[in-house]
Amino acid sequence: MTSVTIEQKKSLDTYLRVDRMPHIWCAGCGIGPAVGCFIRAIDRAGLDADKIALVSGIGCAGRVAGYLRLDSFHTTHGRALPFATGLKLGNPNLDVVVFSGDGDLVAIGGNHLIHAARRNIDMTVICVNNFNYGMTGGQLGPTTPLEARSSTSPYGNFDPPFNLPRLVSASGATYVARWTVIHLRQLERSIAEALNKPGFSFIEVIGPCPTVYGRMNKQGQGLDHLHAYQERCVVRNWADPGEADIGMSGPIVVGKFVDTDRPTFWDHLNNVFKKAQKKR
Repeated sequence: MTSVTIEQKKSLDTYLRVDRMPHIWCAGCGIGPAVGCFIRAIDRAGLDADKIALVSGIGCAGRVAGYLRLDSFHTTHGRALPFATGLKLGNPNLDVVVFSGDGDLVAIGGNHLIHAARRNIDMTVICVNNFNYGMTGGQLGPTTPLEARSSTSPYGNFDPPFNLPRLVSASGATYVARWTVIHLRQLERSIAEALNKPGFSFIEVIGPCPTVYGRMNKQGQGLDHLHAYQERCVVRNWADPGEADIGMSGPIVVGKFVDTDRPTFWDHLNNVFKKAQKKR
């Protein structure tokens, strides 16, 4: 083994609950590579694992919390962010991470997403976007591209999808990035940056769902999806998030779009408390 692979194995052994393997994810699913990047990013960011609180919702990506040897919470559908907000406000010393999917975070949880970003809650959100509700049958979701077929849009989707980087940046997130699961090095570095960034950090991870979404749209197996990412993706750091729409064809813009600073919700809370103390 090289020193690199030894270090990677050390990270996997440290953070994975191997007694819970094999996992439930399908062959070719993009969640596994995203989890690997997150595990390695913990060490890269220099975080104390005992101070990480990992929160997930319902869905394929929501199962991540159960496979990692961290203090974790598998919450109700769409409610990962309010649970995470309560954790952070209850113990500001925690490094709070939300790891879930597009259906959980953006559909039923969409209202919580925009308000957590607006408040600039100090947490990192990793959203695996596979463009459908993969766990429950491949239904149409809020990120499903126009004209894409799903189990509930057999003739093609006619609902315009959310552009997630645009949505969260417009809501006030201080760090916004998007990568695919073929961009492993960039994704790992980006997660590490987000973990150390004060405020609301959001990383969209584009990953395949070959079993349901890929089959419905005749996109082949997992490897075929990765080849498609390689051909379609354009790295444009600091691009306008408004130009990051994803369609059934054409370029997929990836990169770091936003990295800015503004007071967190906890900062505002402390300022109010201090002013109240002075008036006494």
